[in-house]
Amino acid sequence: MFPYIQLGGRPITWYMVTALAGVLAVIFFTYKMSVKKKLDEFHMLFMMLFAFVGVVVFSHILYALTIPKITFHVFTHLGDMKSFDDFLLGMKLVFGGSVFYGGLIGAIFVFYVYTKAKKLSFGDYSDIAAISIPLFHFFGRIGCFLEGCCYGVEWEHGVVYNYSVVEGVNHVHRFPVQAVEAGLNLLLFLFLFYLYKKGKARHKILALYLLIYPTYRFILEFFRGDAYRGFVGPLSTSQFISLILFVISLSWLIYNSRKRAVSGKSA
Repeated sequence: MFPYIQLGGRPITWYMVTALAGVLAVIFFTYKMSVKKKLDEFHMLFMMLFAFVGVVVFSHILYALTIPKITFHVFTHLGDMKSFDDFLLGMKLVFGGSVFYGGLIGAIFVFYVYTKAKKLSFGDYSDIAAISIPLFHFFGRIGCFLEGCCYGVEWEHGVVYNYSVVEGVNHVHRFPVQAVEAGLNLLLFLFLFYLYKKGKARHKILALYLLIYPTYRFILEFFRGDAYRGFVGPLSTSQFISLILFVISLSWLIYNSRKRAVSGKSA
């Protein structure tokens, strides 16, 4: 694939292009939906902008946690660094990558704090925001596919990278796991949007997303070929987090359903 394009003589990675497209698509979608549902569109825009900050910060923090040995070594040897360039190199080693789940958790946390601080309905606003998550992720995974990062296992019928930015990936047939996940993310976006338009699952869209996405993410992790994701025992970091999110979301949905059933009987 082609990891970058030339713009004004400078290389621009495809991930940067697709991520920007995803951000613009999410801003447009959430703005239009908040206007249609008579929510405060400016609060929605501010929430989304702050959420994107949470994505950037927490995704890099979680990446650092997936490489504990390197992170520990860098931070315990800060005093040995002889120049600011050494410090920057160390920070690049620790925070140079990103993990989607870290960004997701960061975005939800920032979003929740904002709604509580402004005394807004978390359920109303999170329904729209949750639909936009797989939309953004769709564009992101397209960028991964074009760059050759987050690549799949070796597969004789797979795609071959010739210009991947990741060393050791090129000239090997690999399962296009990024493209598969992109397609599933698009389908999930359409499904959640359908539920929302039909007035179903009100205030449960985020929980449904956190139930469905971790399910297929857990499975797709078996088809990933990159080993730098970090592991918790036999599971990858993302599989471990997927299990936690799935259990929490399922428990919340069951609890909420039983609570409504009890309320209905008492009424």
